[in-house]
Amino acid sequence: MNNLEREEILFGEIDLSKIEKINSNSTHKRFKKNEVVFHEGTRPVGVYSITSGRIKIYKTGVEGKDQIIQILKSGDLMGYRAMLSEEQYPVSAETLEDTTLCFIPKKDFIGAMSANADLTHEVIKSLSKDLTNMADSLTVLAQKPVRERLAGALLILIDTYDIVEGEQNGINLTREDLANMVGTATETLIRLLHDFKDEHLIETNGRKILIKNKEKLRKVANLS
Repeated sequence: MNNLEREEILFGEIDLSKIEKINSNSTHKRFKKNEVVFHEGTRPVGVYSITSGRIKIYKTGVEGKDQIIQILKSGDLMGYRAMLSEEQYPVSAETLEDTTLCFIPKKDFIGAMSANADLTHEVIKSLSKDLTNMADSLTVLAQKPVRERLAGALLILIDTYDIVEGEQNGINLTREDLANMVGTATETLIRLLHDFKDEHLIETNGRKILIKNKEKLRKVANLS
């Protein structure tokens, strides 16, 4: 393994680089911003662990418009659900920033799961968490007016971007990507962000969105 490949391969609480079956054949690759990692409809031959960076998971609609389903960050495992079910990828994955991924071949990951109860437990926990998060996201982003959907999307992204209320770390998404996540036109999104600024819910620094009042955002999102 080269120097890049000596970086930790994290998945939840587990350092995958310490698992021999995974460590021996894993390879790291750096992707530039806006590079596609895999396309919807292709067949997985392994899984990806995000070492650094963030990735958008999206599905392309019948009219060619993308719908962002999820944004993943360092420590997340990507593509394992399709691999374990032996199905094609139902979504595509594209980097939002310069990103380092570790690719783990299918046979090595499944072999490691068979030999390592902690890894199996972490995969099950991640599957359960993903299903819960997806259900929450669908509820927030499908059944509400666009103003509530935007507030809900920002709340979801707080964890993805490790946002601390009142500090200068922000959600760093293009307006088009955020609009695709919310399911609205970019022009509508920009207008609503301006309204949120006037209401002191957020501030902006360039394209970064800074969270000023998380509790008020929850009220706008109409979340209990």
